[in-house]
Amino acid sequence: MKFAIITERKNPPDRRVVFSPEKLAEAREQFEDASFVVEESDIRVFPDMAYTINGFDVEEDITDADVMIGVKEVPLDALIPGKKYFFFSHTIKKQPYNRKLLKAILDKNIEMYDHEVITRANGARLIGFGRYAGLVGAYNGFRLLGQRDNLFALPKVENLADLNAVKAELDKISVSAIKICLSGSGKVARGAKEILDHLKIREVTDQEYLSQEFTEPVYCLIDVLEYNKRTDGQPGSRAEFYKDPSGYESDFMKYAKVTDYFIAGHFYGDGAPYLFTREDAKHLDFKINLVADISCDIDGPVASTIRPSTIAEPFYGYNPHTEKEDNYKNKSVIAVMAVDNLPCELPKDASEGFGELFLEHVIPAFFNGDKDGILERARMTQYGKLTPRYAYLQDYVDGKE
Repeated sequence: MKFAIITERKNPPDRRVVFSPEKLAEAREQFEDASFVVEESDIRVFPDMAYTINGFDVEEDITDADVMIGVKEVPLDALIPGKKYFFFSHTIKKQPYNRKLLKAILDKNIEMYDHEVITRANGARLIGFGRYAGLVGAYNGFRLLGQRDNLFALPKVENLADLNAVKAELDKISVSAIKICLSGSGKVARGAKEILDHLKIREVTDQEYLSQEFTEPVYCLIDVLEYNKRTDGQPGSRAEFYKDPSGYESDFMKYAKVTDYFIAGHFYGDGAPYLFTREDAKHLDFKINLVADISCDIDGPVASTIRPSTIAEPFYGYNPHTEKEDNYKNKSVIAVMAVDNLPCELPKDASEGFGELFLEHVIPAFFNGDKDGILERARMTQYGKLTPRYAYLQDYVDGKE
């Protein structure tokens, strides 16, 4: 079986790649029945020569490969009929802007595997860039803090070589006695926590965070049952919440009343309560004045996130009184960082981490009969049709939704 590492064609350019040259060499070593080719690219974080040095053919024409492996959506005119493709299609939630993409995939008889649904049997995601989104998002939040309050000047992550350089910049700053709330329990939250721990900011318990004042910076990590509660007052359970959150309401305001900097690293499921609404943000007791929204759900669970920001212009302000965008340096305005493609700022580390997981979980499935069902669960289309697992997308494809 022949695998091709395809060039990224989506704008703005994305320098990430699924496999670094070294990790691709490991894949070739482990699987004798696999061959690999690399499509020419002048934007990839690893230059073509790095793959050539590792013994790979770098070619303009990769149409003889069986499996095409990329990161972002492939433009419609670049899709090669009859191939297997791996990339983030951003279609599983019926995103309107990618309906034509999924339709083209079906029309061209492409077997589509979406990175987002490469999961264990229990639904837990196996690969992704979540850790790097968390790392960059938390760093950017501190960069915003320093810039807004004229405390320190951190450089943009995109101008730094790698994660070690990012952490070296953090070693140069000092954080005042603020209280930081971090939501989530997955890879994103763990990445953000890595930044907080590197800064030697002390983690405290919920009870300490909610009831005490501190003379040093501290943070509290909260999960769904900390910031949601059952409407009937009974004890809740995570399993119940994830299955059906309709019997729950937000309990986030108790944190908003004592938090300076909120890092949103949670996953927000359909039907779950909003963490805080526009009305909540107007409350006199609402203390949050800076938000790094890594989850970046627009007009959703974090009311201050009214639009995504960009790597070029990562910060804006949300005025809770007017409910409109404002200067983030103004008093009574919430400073917001809501970049929705954070891992792009750290392409080398993100690519190396992604490739490690892809080699561990995905490539073996092609040669072990897919014994763990990894490919079956991720396969969205086959023989020009949606697979049963993704049949719910048919009305979306047909333009009925």
